[in-house]
Amino acid sequence: MQEKVFGLLGKNISYSFSKKYFEEKFKKLLLIDYRYELFDIPEIEAVDLLLETPNLRGLNVTIPYKQAIIPLLDQLSGEASEIGAVNCISFEHGKKIGYNTDAFGFEKSLLIHKKEHHRKALILGDGGAAKAVKYILDKHHIEHTTVSRKSEINFENISEELVKDSLLIIQTTPVGTYPNVEDSVPFPFDAITDRHYVIDLIYNPSETAFLRKSAEKGATTLNGFYMLEQQAEKAWEIWKS
Repeated sequence: MQEKVFGLLGKNISYSFSKKYFEEKFKKLLLIDYRYELFDIPEIEAVDLLLETPNLRGLNVTIPYKQAIIPLLDQLSGEASEIGAVNCISFEHGKKIGYNTDAFGFEKSLLIHKKEHHRKALILGDGGAAKAVKYILDKHHIEHTTVSRKSEINFENISEELVKDSLLIIQTTPVGTYPNVEDSVPFPFDAITDRHYVIDLIYNPSETAFLRKSAEKGATTLNGFYMLEQQAEKAWEIWKS
């Protein structure tokens, strides 16, 4: 029986949820010839060799390679092409095909608590995950402003007025991830109200400092676990099809 290899590509990913999640799935489905590995790669240059791993069937892709991986692929799904970021790779008929399942996962998360008044959003960060977030906000006709170190509106000049006017806030940076759980991007939390919906894409810890400070102001909050679970299920659907 030929072994089928799956895995997570990223950097500093020992904390990852994916390995345990897929190993439990393989066990439950009695897929004894399926294996899930962590491919912790220090530089994108080392990925070429990884992509030639025998019997490699699927990869999840995380920070910092969601955009850097694209030139190494043979093909992109329509969604991944439009978003400009890949977090799932399927090896089909000798081709490496990139997909974006973050968008699917984020949309599911967004709709849990989204209300009619959530018409304007702030996206904190501008990496691969932020691209999937923008794609879904555009789909739902939600205006959005990006706040990042390099954008016109950044963490130094973001105003309370903008925060009060943007009742949906999505934190996409890795700031606050375990073990640096007390870290948070600089933010005018006093402008947060009980009409705000604040989503932090981080799942470890389950409540980041950013979410805690938002909840203290009465905001509805959600961490990244449900999004992670949903994007993983979508990846599995792609791999087994």
